[in-house]
Amino acid sequence: MADSLDDVLVRTAQRYVSGRRFARHYVASKLRTDPVHGAVLGLAAAEPFGDVLDVGCGRGQLGIALLEAGSARAVTGLDWAGGALDDARRAGAGLAFTAHAQDLATDDRIPPCDTALVIDVLYILRQVQALRLLAAIAQATRHRVLVRTLDPALGWRSRVHLALERLGRPVWPHAGAVVDPAPVPVLTEILTQAGFAVAVTPCWAGTPFANVLLTARRDA
Repeated sequence: MADSLDDVLVRTAQRYVSGRRFARHYVASKLRTDPVHGAVLGLAAAEPFGDVLDVGCGRGQLGIALLEAGSARAVTGLDWAGGALDDARRAGAGLAFTAHAQDLATDDRIPPCDTALVIDVLYILRQVQALRLLAAIAQATRHRVLVRTLDPALGWRSRVHLALERLGRPVWPHAGAVVDPAPVPVLTEILTQAGFAVAVTPCWAGTPFANVLLTARRDA
């Protein structure tokens, strides 16, 4: 019998218990409240993700949850924040998890993977950087790209989300230098041109945010 989503999230949170206090509480809160974890784990339960690249992995909880669920063969995380990567490496000990420091705003070298996760990364880069990075990810990924981003075309949701993001720049742990979301059709076009079929679904659950999840897939 497969583990439930709750079981996987509890085990993932437990991997951070012995780490830094902030990381422990931050990860527990994200796993409990952020709908992206359930959305991604649900997709992976239906079809395992193989070798996963988590672009902008932060503290790594999503990739570690995929490994805990048995839905990924291996996960590689990329991020610029050294402290967050230390938290991720500590939590991923004993799993097929590695993490590397990389400034994604200036370095868009992307290693090959079966599945790429790009969660809350593109809209905190300048659009020209984000589009270049997404194109590189699309070229390096064999089967599936999952992008969560802020959709700037959702009316009041977008206005609220943009305001909160800009207010949170000084204090949020993964804040980028800017908040510059590209239109979702532009992101979709990049993925389509690389041979992916793309679906866009809401990913905000009960929050006032304007998050959407782009699920891009192509056959081997």
